[in-house]
Amino acid sequence: MNPLKHVDIHMENLISDLQTLIRQPSVSAKNEGIEECAKLVQKLLKKSGVKSEILRLKKGVAPIVYGEIKSKQNPNKTLMFYNHYDVQPAEPFDLWDSPPFSGTRKGNKIFGRGATDDKGELITRIKAVEACLKTTGDVPCNIKFVIEGEEETGSAHIEDYLKKYKKKFSCDGVIWEFGYVDAKNRPIIGLGMKGLLFVELSVKESIRDAHSSLAVLIKNPAWRLIEAVHTLRDSNGKILIKDWYKEVTPFSKQDLKLIKNELFDENDFKKEFGIKSFVGNKKGIDAKKALVGGATCNVAGFVSGYTGDGAKTVLPSESLVKIDFRLVPKMDPKKQVMRLKKHLKSKGFSDIGIKVFHGEAAARTNSSDPFVSQVKDAANKSFGKSILNVSNAGTGPMYPFVDILKAPCISIGSTYMFSRIHSPNEFARIDLLKKMTKCACLIMENFGKH
Repeated sequence: MNPLKHVDIHMENLISDLQTLIRQPSVSAKNEGIEECAKLVQKLLKKSGVKSEILRLKKGVAPIVYGEIKSKQNPNKTLMFYNHYDVQPAEPFDLWDSPPFSGTRKGNKIFGRGATDDKGELITRIKAVEACLKTTGDVPCNIKFVIEGEEETGSAHIEDYLKKYKKKFSCDGVIWEFGYVDAKNRPIIGLGMKGLLFVELSVKESIRDAHSSLAVLIKNPAWRLIEAVHTLRDSNGKILIKDWYKEVTPFSKQDLKLIKNELFDENDFKKEFGIKSFVGNKKGIDAKKALVGGATCNVAGFVSGYTGDGAKTVLPSESLVKIDFRLVPKMDPKKQVMRLKKHLKSKGFSDIGIKVFHGEAAARTNSSDPFVSQVKDAANKSFGKSILNVSNAGTGPMYPFVDILKAPCISIGSTYMFSRIHSPNEFARIDLLKKMTKCACLIMENFGKH
């Protein structure tokens, strides 16, 4: 008998609670509404029958909202839901069709900053637990919620939280904070996350900006940076820093099999972003392998001189470039920073300043772990069909969970892949929210049975 097969999910309550969450701004980059949102999340957990508390590390650090409910039938197995309540800044405001913190509902969509990332995902987890309690009076296994407020600024303190509350957070498996649904409404079950190294390179040449006619005598720092950046990678995306790939292990046969079977529609992807070809003109399995396990060197921003409307003949005094490197398993961010510094010095760019903003190692769960099949079974039942993905192309603080809690992490969720996360008019699809809530119920049931 499957008591959760026909679990009753009250969608109007789910939608209402999600709108309430969206209407509470919680922009970590500006420290806007963080405390208020943490208290609101705690209130929603309590309302759904989950014992909750706010955990703190030190002053100035966003609190974690912790929730826990013990299973009567299975107190020896614990599943954690990791989510975050902070959101990206909503700017530029003028590109939103409705106010970014309004939670406007239009047909099958709810619009607003955080509608999917990550308040929509969070609400599906909370409502799944609530539905289980209302249907059976119990949960199939112990459930823990760890909901942080710094994910959108790099989760700088999550490792410290995990170490401080290691015993409290102990669990046997983690459902990650998000998961994508592709263009054909199939959930993509992610078994890992790439790592990230974010740096800023800068050059200061003179004490002030000058008239551009003096470019015959005064060196332009923008050219200096352009020359340096040009040494980092080739036109096909390969990173040219010595030993950058040294520790990387090749895909296993099982990984390659999963990658080959992934249904990535190149044409749909290109159409969505208005592009004609991929980096290095990748096609087929090479494009899939790059998304799953390709390291990147990306110029996230280049600033120098005058960038306003019209012309201004100026020779800038300084220039800076922000670069993010996506890392793959076995790449140590600290080691990669040393390699970057050594590379620049060897190429004659020792004058370039290097500021490190963030470093995060990659993590990946073995596809043969029983947890994987339990999640996939639940996804197939709720969505109709699912796809296993060896690793997400993006980054999150998955590594410290795997390293400190020794628990496998799997990402699955309701985020439609073209739902404009981090952009104006971000939205959540109500039909996918419902399917994910049911899926979370079934994951708990499968997890509790094994």
